[in-house]
Amino acid sequence: MKTTIRPIGNSQGIVIPKPFLAQVGLDGEAEMTIEGDALVLRKPNKPVRSGWAEASKKLEKAGDDLLVLGEFSNEDDVELVW
Repeated sequence: MKTTIRPIGNSQGIVIPKPFLAQVGLDGEAEMTIEGDALVLRKPNKPVRSGWAEASKKLEKAGDDLLVLGEFSNEDDVELVW
């Protein structure tokens, strides 16, 4: 499909048809790069550790947040005063 590049203020832009956006799952924002002679739009990467807080809350509610190794200490810990 060909599209027209239009002036938008001091920049230029194109209109991306809604079905194209839906097909690749773009909504709200996109990552834009240049690869060779192509302008490429991609879904943004999720932030590192995205969703970890919600997942840990689910584990707690399910009672599945117990320590895997149990409590352990170092040899010199008995001398520590808390």
